[in-house]
Formats: sequence, C-alpha cells, structure tokens
Amino acid sequence: TPPISTTCHFLTLALFEGQNLAADNVSVIEGETATISCRVKNNDDSVIQLLNPNRQTIYFKDVRPLKDSRFQLVNFSDNELRVSLSNVSLSDEGRYVCQLYTDPPQEAYADITVLVPPGSPIIESREDVVSEGNETELTCTAMGSKPAASIRWMKGEEELTGETTVEEIDERLFAVTSRVRFSVTKEDDGVSVDCIIDHPAVKDLLAQRHLEVLYKPEVKIVVTYPEGLTREGDNLDLSCIAEGKPHPHQINWMRVEEDVPPHAVVTGSDLYIENLNKSYNGTYRCVASNAVGEAYDDYILYVYDAPTTIPTPTTNPVNTQDSRAGEGAPQKIDHAVIGGVVAVVMFAILCALIVLGRYFARHKGTYFTHEAKGADDAADADTAIINAEGGHNNTDEKKEYYI
Repeated sequence: TPPISTTCHFLTLALFEGQNLAADNVSVIEGETATISCRVKNNDDSVIQLLNPNRQTIYFKDVRPLKDSRFQLVNFSDNELRVSLSNVSLSDEGRYVCQLYTDPPQEAYADITVLVPPGSPIIESREDVVSEGNETELTCTAMGSKPAASIRWMKGEEELTGETTVEEIDERLFAVTSRVRFSVTKEDDGVSVDCIIDHPAVKDLLAQRHLEVLYKPEVKIVVTYPEGLTREGDNLDLSCIAEGKPHPHQINWMRVEEDVPPHAVVTGSDLYIENLNKSYNGTYRCVASNAVGEAYDDYILYVYDAPTTIPTPTTNPVNTQDSRAGEGAPQKIDHAVIGGVVAVVMFAILCALIVLGRYFARHKGTYFTHEAKGADDAADADTAIINAEGGHNNTDEKKEYYI
C-alpha cells in the first residue's frame, strides 16, 4: 500500500518572543510546502526580514534577495511577513530567523522539521507453509523513514509482540525491522497476519500475509443405516468423513483387537456389514492419514435381539391394539379353559339335583302293610278291618318297606 500524502502541516507551536516579535515551529512532509510566519506586535515601522539557517536573507520586507524560487511571499504588512517554501527536502531542515530591525535588533526562531515517510513495508516468512504445532517466524521491514517508524503486529484480532531493531541507513534516515514468532494451529490456516506501520507522515500503511497451515485429518464416523438400534438380522452401513490439509490420501477400516467380519464390504470410506449377529459386537475404527499425521474415530457396535412378533390369522385380521397385546394372549386362553371346565361341572351337578328331586317327589309318603290289604275295597273302616287278611293273628308276619 503506497503512503498516503496529506497537504496538512504538522505544526508544533513554540512561541519565541522578543519584545515585539514571534514565530512558529513547522513540521512538514518531504516534498510538500512549509509556511513561515514572522509576526510583530505594536510595530513602530521597524523593518522585518527572514533569514535561512545559514543566515542568508530570504526576504527583506517584501523583496527576495535569495535566488531560490521555491520561496514565495504570501503576506507582507507592518505586523507580519509570511513566506512559503515549496517542495521541501531534508536539506531545508533547520532554524529560520525572523529579524526585526530595532536597536538592538530582535530575533524569533522558526524550526522546520522535515518528515520522511517510510517506503512500502516488506513482510517475509521463514517458510511458506508450516505444519500445525510448529513455530513460524515473520519479518517486517520499513525502510528510509524520518523519524524511525514503529511497527505493530496483528494476527486476526490478536495483537502480537515483536522484536524491533532500528538502523540508521543514511544521514537522518532510518530502517526499522521487526520479527515475530508464534506457534500455529489448524485454526490459523488462512488467517491474515498484518504488519502495521505507525509514523507521523503516513496513515494506514501495512503489509499483510496469510498463513498456510498443514494439519492432520479430522475424522468422524456417521451411521448411514439403520437409524435406530442395531438388531440381529439388520444391515449396518457406516461412512467415514475425514478432512485435513493436505486431503487424506488413505482411509482404512479395522476392528479393534479382532478381525473384521469376513463378509464385510469396504468401499472407499464406507463400511457395509449385512445380516448382523451378536458375534459382530465390538469397536470398529476408521483411520485416516496424510503427510502431517493420522487420526481416527471409533464406533462401538452392539447387536440387540431381533424383535418378537405374533403371526396374524388370515381369516380374521388383527387390529393394531390386538397386535400390541400379543404377549398377553396365552393368559387369556388359560382362563377360558378353566371357566369352561367349571361351567360343565356346575351344569352336571345341577342336572343330578333335578333328577333326585323328581324321584323323591314321586314316592313321597306311600307305603303298604299286610294289615292294610283289602282296605281299598271296604265300605267302611270296620269292614276293612274284618276283611284284612290274617287280622291280628298275623302280626308276626308283618313287613314294612321304605324307600
């Protein structure tokens, strides 16, 4: 970035007063214009003149005896002599004298300071590419300035501390060099490092360099299938994502402390295993490597039991709620059997009670004795007794039957 020139003067006020005379110090950038003002208070018509550092008269009143056309009269009056000096160079630097012809003569002094901006800064790196964890060194140089420039370092938003050396390369000109060292991480890749020049003669002067950092891969295993638990009979599809600088040149799959299942298929960065079973349990590792180093990520496989299902009858479809109650169906069947047996037993007992009741009702209070034989045909009780067989003589042969 080229230095940005400005037409404004850098003025440092230092008032040199005699009895009636004053002048100001002036700071000016090389190549620009300086203005010297000799001011008189309460002038009594005394003559004002301006002398250069070699005591040569530049202006006597409004006349210029010195044959240097860079000096031009800006204003002349009883109270002021103002002169401009264009295209200022280092040789013009020094003390200029404002002189008032009185008895004795009075003098005031205007010191001109010439500022020389540094050239465009140059930033250099010890190496163009650096690996993460290593240290890098940057050097920035600002040449030919007056006064000596100061250098600051910024890495992104972070300010760095450098080691600065100042060398005088010519009379009143300086070269400033600053070195900064720091360790880099992968996050520094692409980050800008700025060498910022601070100098009163220039603004916004800097040099910039972007870091290029090599770093080992970052590895991540992603489960492409299944989305949920891995169960017996399922297929497993794993994808290995690896990013690094440079890009990983090799990606390998392995099973920690065991062999990968024989029918597992590795395609590029993907691992595919079909028809899982519990013997495949273990830790599967994806290893990626590049010129900087290697890194890995692990996936722990645990195969769960296959889900239990109940067959659906073909003649009577089962709704979702019945399907969820499949595990309770056998208990419902046992209760039904028990209930059926109890119902049959109770029905048999009831039938038996009915038959016995009817039988007892049919024979209730009916029995015959030998004394009563023929009584049904007698006209009255006396005749029945007379007609009875055997009468009272047959009492020993009487028999009764009761059911």
